[in-house]
Amino acid sequence: MIRPLYSAASGISSSDVFFEMFLRSVAALCAGLGLLYWVRLVGFYDGLTWRFDLMPVHWQIAAVCLAVLYPFAASGLWMLASWGPVIWFVCAVAETVMYAGFPQMFGSRDLVLIVHALTAIIYIGFRLQRAVRRRREEK
Repeated sequence: MIRPLYSAASGISSSDVFFEMFLRSVAALCAGLGLLYWVRLVGFYDGLTWRFDLMPVHWQIAAVCLAVLYPFAASGLWMLASWGPVIWFVCAVAETVMYAGFPQMFGSRDLVLIVHALTAIIYIGFRLQRAVRRRREEK
């Protein structure tokens, strides 16, 4: 007989499993974005100004901060720690300000902004669903 990994008796719902899978997917995305920023910092990225010493100061600051914060967010999200989404939010706000607020300095990356917005909406949806479920269980 095959038993489900998660069941109502274990107290873990399928929405909890999907939420964990979502957080780990975002963790993988953050790890990839962190690697991209590190690739830029060490000079493997194509382009004239993508070596750290040739970058404008605003890019140096942004790239260094995001190269450190994205892997940190990835580890927190992967471990399902409460601080993981907070660090991801800091990274998402930083990139949103960069690409939406200062496109003349950082360029325009609409796909990055869309992915951050969709991730935030899905995260909020999961949190609301969990809050409603918890409230129902208390009654």
